[in-house]
Amino acid sequence: MSRTAASRGVAYASNPLLEVKLPTWRSRLVLFLLFSAFFALIARALFLQVKSTDFLQKQGASRYTRNIELPATRGKITDRNGQVLASSVPVRAIWADPEDVRAAPAEKLSQLASLLEMSEPDLRKKLDSDRQLVYLKRQVEMPVAEKILALGIPGIEARKEYKRYYPEGEVMAHVVGFTSVEDIGQEGIELASEKNLAGKPGSRRVIKDRLGRIVEDIQAIREPHDGKDLTLSIDSKIQYIAFTHLKQAVEKHKAKAGGAVVIDVQTGEVLALVNLPTYNPNDRSVLTGAQLRNRVLTDTFEPGSTMKPFPVAWALETGRVTPDTIIETAPGVMKIGPETIHDAHKQGSLTVSQVIQKSSNIGTVKMALQMPPKEMWELFTTVGFGQQPKIGFPGAVAGRLRNHKNWRPIEQATMSYGHGVSVSLIQMARAYTIFARNGDLIPLTFEKTSEMPHGQRVISEKTAQQMRLMMESVTELGGTATQARVAGYRVAGKTGTAHKLEGGRYVKKYIGDFVGFAPVSKPRVIVAVMIDEPTTGGYYGGIVAAPVFAAITANVLRSMNVPPDSSVTSIIPDTSVQESM
Repeated sequence: MSRTAASRGVAYASNPLLEVKLPTWRSRLVLFLLFSAFFALIARALFLQVKSTDFLQKQGASRYTRNIELPATRGKITDRNGQVLASSVPVRAIWADPEDVRAAPAEKLSQLASLLEMSEPDLRKKLDSDRQLVYLKRQVEMPVAEKILALGIPGIEARKEYKRYYPEGEVMAHVVGFTSVEDIGQEGIELASEKNLAGKPGSRRVIKDRLGRIVEDIQAIREPHDGKDLTLSIDSKIQYIAFTHLKQAVEKHKAKAGGAVVIDVQTGEVLALVNLPTYNPNDRSVLTGAQLRNRVLTDTFEPGSTMKPFPVAWALETGRVTPDTIIETAPGVMKIGPETIHDAHKQGSLTVSQVIQKSSNIGTVKMALQMPPKEMWELFTTVGFGQQPKIGFPGAVAGRLRNHKNWRPIEQATMSYGHGVSVSLIQMARAYTIFARNGDLIPLTFEKTSEMPHGQRVISEKTAQQMRLMMESVTELGGTATQARVAGYRVAGKTGTAHKLEGGRYVKKYIGDFVGFAPVSKPRVIVAVMIDEPTTGGYYGGIVAAPVFAAITANVLRSMNVPPDSSVTSIIPDTSVQESM
């Protein structure tokens, strides 16, 4: 019976346990979803391959391509004769990927710290950063950079950059200035001519691996354009002459500071500009504000008697006096309202020429008070006092000259002999061009030029010639600056001595200055010298500044091959008369 049942068999579908009870729509839904997902993938692939190609390529490129800067070489600065005053030398900036470097052996990290001239703890502190790039040291000399890379420390790389080098060091510091580690001008000509000197950096696109190494150079995006070279009016030889003699004077008189400037009378070119104290722009590890100050341009002072030639010249120009007009200065004091002015010595009756030679305050005041305040104020502003010098040099100041509408008689009187007004040394040097150039005022420049400047007529040629003879007498026997004489050359100028102002009050500290030119027969250079707070050997301009003028002028005229115009063969001993203050 069992065999019969087996032969008949049982249909599989008829077994109630195996019967499919799922609805047919579910299978169709699954099939639909599968096809939908398939088509969605196709659509997404088409979208990515067609519409988003540019975006995806940019995203991919951002993972391995980099734009690297190609630094431009900063332009050279040279003196008027082509001697290099500032140039750029290639160096390296050492940077690191902290994550990679920290894994380096301790021995190599110690060697790296030694080459970077830092302690190992300081190095590890720099590497303790979440940033992907950390500068370890900038402007590393090439031999040192090569030794660092030779250590083979993963994550240590070097980038090309430039370091500024100044061959003349402290002698030229206040003219040339210096740049930052980013090669950006910070002082002097480096700052004033930053736009032209700096040039424009370029860039290139490269492929880097994950360690930051360049594996392929793709294309140049922008080629670098090197900065333009700049030729200054400065003469390195004359600069050194001025620096040497100024330094000797500052040390001799134990002065706080000093400054000197040499100007070419014919072109207005600044041939030398020196300041003390100074600094070495190649080593700025220890700097103070006093060292950085370009005193010739930025410091103002009451010029004292060096101001006297201007009101005297205007009195001559307007016909109020002649060189031989007698002016009574006795008894050596003069009352103006409740105030009293003095001469250093009782002089009695003086000619106008002697007023300049003896440096009489009273004689100068009597001429100045003959003119309306506005007239005297216009003369001062015309020659540049109270005006910021337009010389394209950072930090040049205007000084102080109040409007004539506010002048009282005593103020007009004191300003005529250089008190109550402040100027910079370069302002005073430029103003003296009206005496050295037959009456016209010219602009100054720190760039070499072959063009003759267009001057502004201030006084007549006759008046300028008369003033030259008067100022020449200042350096002769009986004058206040016999120590300004130069063997073989006729020189002219004026001494100045003034109390310093501190907290709005005059104190027993002095500035002695001298401004002059040579040779008198055909002036070639103007030299202005200022000694700030001399403490030994006197403080009058004729004692502390005039000898510096003489030493600088003598050497400058010879270096420029200016023919002598005098038979004087020796310098007169110190018998100078003290000028009134």
